[in-house]
Amino acid sequence: MADNLRSVSIEQEMSTSFMDYAMSVIISRALPDVRDGLKPVQRRILTTLHDLGLTHTKAFRKCAKICGDVSGNYHPHGEAVVYPALARLAQDFSLRALLVDGQGNFGSVDGDPPAAMRYTEARMTELAENLLVDIDKETVDFVPNYDNTRTEPAVLPARVPNLLLNGSTGIAVGMATNIPPHNLGELVDALILLLDDEKTPPEKILRAMPGPDFPTGGIIYGKKGIRDYYATGRGQLQLRAKAVLEVDARTGRQTIVVTEIPYALNKARLIERIAELVRDQKIREISDIRDESDRKGMRIVMELKRDAVGGAVLNQLYKHTQMQMTFGVILLALVNNQPRVMGIQDMMVHFLRFRREVVLRRSRYELRKAEERAHILEGYRIALDKIDRVIALIRKSRTAEAARDGLMANFGLSQIQAQAILEMRLQRLTGLEREKIEEEYAELQKAIAHLRRVLVERALQTQIIKDEILEIKKKFADPRRTEIVDETGEISLEDMIVEEDMAVTISNTGYIKRNAISLYRSQRRGGKGVIGMGTKEEDFVEALFIASTHDYLLIFTSKGRCHWLKVHEIPQAGRAARGKAIVNLLQIGPGESVSAVLAVRKFEPDRYIVMATRQGVLKKVELTSFSHPRAGGIIAISLDQGDELIGVGQTDGTREVFIGTRLGKALRFPEAKVRPMGRTARGVRGISLGKGDYVVGMEIVAPGEVILTATEMGFGKRSPVDDYRVTNRGGKGVINMKVTQKNGPVVGVRRVADEDEIMLVTTKGQMIRLPAKGVRLIGRATQGVRLIDLHEGDKVAALGRIEENGNGAVPEGK
Repeated sequence: MADNLRSVSIEQEMSTSFMDYAMSVIISRALPDVRDGLKPVQRRILTTLHDLGLTHTKAFRKCAKICGDVSGNYHPHGEAVVYPALARLAQDFSLRALLVDGQGNFGSVDGDPPAAMRYTEARMTELAENLLVDIDKETVDFVPNYDNTRTEPAVLPARVPNLLLNGSTGIAVGMATNIPPHNLGELVDALILLLDDEKTPPEKILRAMPGPDFPTGGIIYGKKGIRDYYATGRGQLQLRAKAVLEVDARTGRQTIVVTEIPYALNKARLIERIAELVRDQKIREISDIRDESDRKGMRIVMELKRDAVGGAVLNQLYKHTQMQMTFGVILLALVNNQPRVMGIQDMMVHFLRFRREVVLRRSRYELRKAEERAHILEGYRIALDKIDRVIALIRKSRTAEAARDGLMANFGLSQIQAQAILEMRLQRLTGLEREKIEEEYAELQKAIAHLRRVLVERALQTQIIKDEILEIKKKFADPRRTEIVDETGEISLEDMIVEEDMAVTISNTGYIKRNAISLYRSQRRGGKGVIGMGTKEEDFVEALFIASTHDYLLIFTSKGRCHWLKVHEIPQAGRAARGKAIVNLLQIGPGESVSAVLAVRKFEPDRYIVMATRQGVLKKVELTSFSHPRAGGIIAISLDQGDELIGVGQTDGTREVFIGTRLGKALRFPEAKVRPMGRTARGVRGISLGKGDYVVGMEIVAPGEVILTATEMGFGKRSPVDDYRVTNRGGKGVINMKVTQKNGPVVGVRRVADEDEIMLVTTKGQMIRLPAKGVRLIGRATQGVRLIDLHEGDKVAALGRIEENGNGAVPEGK
């Protein structure tokens, strides 16, 4: 006994044993092979499915049977290890292209575990069969299994670029791999480029395959991380959930709807995290969260409180939850059983070289089989040419061995040919069968010639590889799911906000809100309207305008200052709500109120802003002068004592200016009569006003257009612009509307088209929307017709226009 004992240093033994363990984990468990993209357990599962004949056209088999065979024949680590690996191959939220077709519960994106293996069933997908195609043609090496009772493939022939298609995640000893999935169609396009030239520039590869394509979709922000891992095998990707801001048609409140989440994120835990943030009051603006996901897709809905700004809440969610996360890419795989980090181009080249090896080994196998068959057919041809002598020799022979030897000696046949002739059925002696032998022999000669060419001509090998992967693309490629945004800086909220038109209202006491245009039903002339804003007796709607959620607002105040605000930053509220105090959104000074608002999409050159004041002063400024307002606002126009800004319009410099006054006067003159001025200038005389009169509106017009005028008592009319003669600026103007006690003073003038709609807002908060063409087109010097039936003591406070351009309503002033 003592002779069998030997002393070993514990440090040496621990080092040796740990290295053996580490290499076993690296090679036999945690890392995929660069050729077929599979870990050993995944390869053994697919091999077992192939052994059982479970192709995509065959019936499903119980997973308990499959896992038992995998564990018993190839993978002796127990079914508890095999079944989770099998289930993952059937999860459409884990794999970009499924390798196992599962029937039953195989888990969910919420982290639910698969049902017990005795309940679930599986078989291969058609795509998975392309990983095993030609495996019986000596295309790959087979090695003994764990107990030497059978052999298993060391790698699968893999006609599909599975490693980059489905990616891989694994933690070994001292290293880890994290390979993202990619789009099959794009991947094949990139492989084609490398087939033609292994030194294809990385820029071409990036154009063919822009980046990862995760099964759960989502958004990748910035291409730096993609370029990094394409080049070096390591990179950081910024993933975001795909979310949009919507309006609840029932409540009118804003909601955040998440339809796609980052890869490998547990949806249930995400919802729990959001609920925890709301409970801890770290996010206060969410009033309710619910999961409306179903078989059709994911839908996480978060209802916001009345005054919440959706974009700001979304930013908080990205900051505090895994709705935004980093995906660290490590392209680590086994190359010749050695772990290696490589760039994506190297990884593709390894796959293509492997495919070339498979094509060569398959061709050698098929050539050998073809030559063996041709050898037998040559024997048949010799025997059929001398059939009588062959039959006589066989009849005279006492034994089969004697007959075989006689055939070999008398006809020059090999042992294989002689044995095949002895085993040939008599029916092969017919004329028809002789023709079939000749045809088969001719086809074999062609096949042999082709296979010999394949073995020596590299271009032909390349074409075969190209044809095979293009066939894979044709059958299995689908559209990209993950959006890639080429931005590295701050992400614009507009990308996540649904673009729609909003009715923005501002009260005289300084409250602002927005509502979707769709919430206001279009009515016939003379209707009562619907509540558009809840107001106190002393609080009435003073301004109404229409703008897109993606627009910027230039907000001009009564003191001639300009502030900058995005429409989606304005809180959304119900029709009857007051909204939010504008002083909480803008730095407006004491005694200052909002007097005009302009919606702008882009600050382009050769565009101008025309301003009109209450006392008839007019000013024209280049639009670019307002592209960067400061937090406290900037000077838009210098006003005289007691004057205030009442109207703003945007123009290209070639139009006409139309000014309307409270007592029914109007003046039309060419815009060219007003030269552009500096931002702080006073302006020039636009219209000469009579005693007690002041300007109520200014429009930018062109010949052939129509002006709509509305009065305090709810009357209005349309008149052609051409009815107003063109004069010089500074004149007194002509009669626009006969102002009487019945119809009241003018409250607004608007340029309208037949397809437009208008909105009237009253001092008590009622709003009515009606088609412009429903207002009678009559002469300018008239009292107009009734537009709205007012309640006692109510008056019209504002007139707004909804302009149509074929794509739905767009903001006025565009």
